[in-house]
Amino acid sequence: MGTIDLGEAQGQSPAFAGEVTNVFDLGAFVGELTVDDDAASSDDLSLEGLEQELEEYKNDDVVANILSKGIKLRDHTKGVENNLRQVELDSIQDYIRESDNLVSLHEQIRDCDNILSQMETLLSGFQAEIGSISSDIKILQEKSMDMGLKLKNRKVAESKLAKFVEDIIVPPRMVDIIVDGEVNEEYLRTLDILSKKLKFVEVDPLVKSSKALKDVQPELEKLRQKAVSKVFEFIVQKLYALRKPKTNIQILQQSVLLKYKYVISFLKDHGKEVYTEVRAAYIDTMNKVLSAHFRAYIQALEKLQLDIATSSDMIGVETRSAGLFTRAREPLKNRSAVFALGDRINILKDVTLLLQCLEIDQPALIPHIAEASAQKYPYEVLFRSLHKLLMDTATSEYLFCDEFFGEESIFYDIFAGPFAVVDEHFTSILPNCYDAIGLMLMIRIIHQHQLIMSRRRIPCLDSYLDKVNIALWPRFKMVFDLHLSSLRNANVKTLWEDDVHPHYVMRRYAEFTASLIHLNVGYEDGQARYLWQ
Repeated sequence: MGTIDLGEAQGQSPAFAGEVTNVFDLGAFVGELTVDDDAASSDDLSLEGLEQELEEYKNDDVVANILSKGIKLRDHTKGVENNLRQVELDSIQDYIRESDNLVSLHEQIRDCDNILSQMETLLSGFQAEIGSISSDIKILQEKSMDMGLKLKNRKVAESKLAKFVEDIIVPPRMVDIIVDGEVNEEYLRTLDILSKKLKFVEVDPLVKSSKALKDVQPELEKLRQKAVSKVFEFIVQKLYALRKPKTNIQILQQSVLLKYKYVISFLKDHGKEVYTEVRAAYIDTMNKVLSAHFRAYIQALEKLQLDIATSSDMIGVETRSAGLFTRAREPLKNRSAVFALGDRINILKDVTLLLQCLEIDQPALIPHIAEASAQKYPYEVLFRSLHKLLMDTATSEYLFCDEFFGEESIFYDIFAGPFAVVDEHFTSILPNCYDAIGLMLMIRIIHQHQLIMSRRRIPCLDSYLDKVNIALWPRFKMVFDLHLSSLRNANVKTLWEDDVHPHYVMRRYAEFTASLIHLNVGYEDGQARYLWQ
């Protein structure tokens, strides 16, 4: 029997396909297949392993159905084979009937393949072009980054150059203000700008080597000299105002001088020689003004002093002595104040107990008012008033010097004169003071003043107050020893009085002892305890 190649048939025309259908002999083909299969089945038939296969498929539904019907396996097999052949033939016929469609499909597939090939070529071109574009984009990015860096560097250079020009240039407006303007707030602002320019050309080494500085520096130097000269004259005039009589120094300092404190900073930075002159002028002015002020105040206080005790007013001295005659015009209550504390304790009122200001911190006495009312005061009142004025003046001056000059040391140069005036007065008063209670009150006053200065956190009077305290204790001990000596050396016969009342010496001793004990309550003074031992 002849055979046909289906692959070749797919490539033929539809007429040729019909011709193939007529020539094709299915009966011969089936017969040949049957003969060949029978021969193959007879030659290859073998029962080996049949029992094992039957055992494996005994539970199979198909096999069980065949066996239940009593059909022979050979017959069933042939039937199945015939069905398979029929199905195969039907499939071939279906294939032959669809040959035209298959040929058309083949052509379509081939056309699609050509189109895809063209698209592949086109996409390959696109890929190459995209690769080229990517390379160009990368180059552009690099150029953009380079240009961005250059732009940033130019901006930085422009900023530095603009700042350099601004810091070194001398505007005409600034020249007019420095040369012809009045010293006011605008002048101070202009002075600050000039100071920055002067510091700029002095500090930066690159500026010093620049050519622009050679043109500007002479003008800057002229402006500096003019500014220094002008502010020096201005400050000196303000200092002369401090010397005028009845000038309120604190108001002048706070309302006038502090407004122009930048002038001092400018002189420190750009006119050190002139600043030294201004500093010396201020020290000299304030030294003389404050010294005169304290000297006048002390002289006025001396007119208000009430003498309490003399060297003859001791515990063991007889009342009919000459001391009584010399003090005959004084009220009796003043004589009793030699030993009794009385109202003198009011000067040390405790603010924590009375919920009011300490009398120790009350304003200083105003001498002309007290003199007009004909009032007299024990020396501790004058002592408190003098040191109260000293504390307030020193506090104000210390803070002013620190803020205006930026130097605390200048205070001690200024107050060398006032300290000398107060020391001179105190040195003349202390050797003639025989009032033990007054001395102890002054010791306590100094202690209170030290606490006040400590609360203010102003250390400028620490050494002075310590010196006064050190001077008071030996004097108190000497007067205290005089009282003890008066008792030891007392003549009993001259002190005898035929009276049922307590003896006046006993009263003096009791009052004196009670007064000192009261003044030492709350104080841990080792010196006071030593005196009583």
